[in-house]
Amino acid sequence: MDQAIGLSAGCTRAPGIVRTACVTYDTADPADELLRAIGPGDMALVILFVTSGADAARLIAEAATRFAPTPVVGCTTAGELTDAGYTEDHIVAMGLPASHFLAKTRLVPDLDHVNAQDLIDEMIRNRNAMMEEAPDWHHEFTFLMIDGLSTKEDSLTSELAVGLGPVPLFGGSAGDGERFEHTYVLYDGQALENAAILTQVRTRCPIKVFKSDHLVPASQRMVVTDADPARRIVREINAEPAAREYARILGKDPEQLTTFTFAAHPVVVQIGGQHHVRAIQQVADNGDLVFFSAIDEGLVLTLAEPRNMVEHLQEEMAALTRRATPDTILGCDCILRRMEAQEKQMTGALSNILASNRVVGFCTYGEQFNSIHVNQTLTGVAIYPPEDSAAHDPLAD
Repeated sequence: MDQAIGLSAGCTRAPGIVRTACVTYDTADPADELLRAIGPGDMALVILFVTSGADAARLIAEAATRFAPTPVVGCTTAGELTDAGYTEDHIVAMGLPASHFLAKTRLVPDLDHVNAQDLIDEMIRNRNAMMEEAPDWHHEFTFLMIDGLSTKEDSLTSELAVGLGPVPLFGGSAGDGERFEHTYVLYDGQALENAAILTQVRTRCPIKVFKSDHLVPASQRMVVTDADPARRIVREINAEPAAREYARILGKDPEQLTTFTFAAHPVVVQIGGQHHVRAIQQVADNGDLVFFSAIDEGLVLTLAEPRNMVEHLQEEMAALTRRATPDTILGCDCILRRMEAQEKQMTGALSNILASNRVVGFCTYGEQFNSIHVNQTLTGVAIYPPEDSAAHDPLAD
């Protein structure tokens, strides 16, 4: 990242293909500083990840004007990922230059009333248009940002699956620090609730969309026997009050269940031969469990045990860098992972790994991977420099 006046320490690295910059939220003119840092050049898209401490509505309005005619999208966060690793109280900007990227964005303005067919039809039209515009670019991904308090992530990702075709999707749910009060997506100069932004990207850069969690399914299973999927509430597990039965299985006092308990002892479901995390958000006053994802009656939940987060992240980053070094990794990292890292005093070590592997992005209230909404997971896309001197993909065998 280019050094510029007002840029936060730890937000500076040598310019690459993807332009990134960050400032603290109390910078006098953050939109101007980010524009100066990203530098001149024709951008296909600018993405902002905005701390919940900032005035998101004012920022996106100013950024839309400053970066025009480049479209600017973004969301609020539960923490940021910068060149210093985990940070807070920052505004992060990522610029995709038109020399390497095409992007089409679509706002889903009301998650309570989604016309899935219209959305799918537009996704297909966008993809065909980008294929015609850049027939020699062969790499594609779809990036989703969605209101993290909408409870609509499960239904939207499921509906989008039909329109994805072979294109991988990843994304993150907008955050509000640890307050869980208001989360926003940023589009066309506005900060919006109960909305989502779908960004389709075609690029000359090889990419790898990935999903990673450090959890291993254990032998202990439980069955959801009473639930309200739309509200993500589980009333009974194994025909017993949910919180009490979950605590019994853990050998804990149900009155002592905390967010750190849930982060350390999540449950997973098996879908398509893979496990996906279903994290618990809180215990309701009546003893129900409120989840970050939809949970239906009859679902079998498996208790998961965590691996060492540092060792696991090192392995995952090694896999992404084995054949080529990414220019940038855009990451969506669950707030529960960060909270677990803090509890286990691993934040510094994880930050070093993220920083050394050029991971930039935000901490989320949930993650998306293809047609599934997950929790306590790191999703993202690794973007690699193109092999201009060779006809093959540098990631291919």
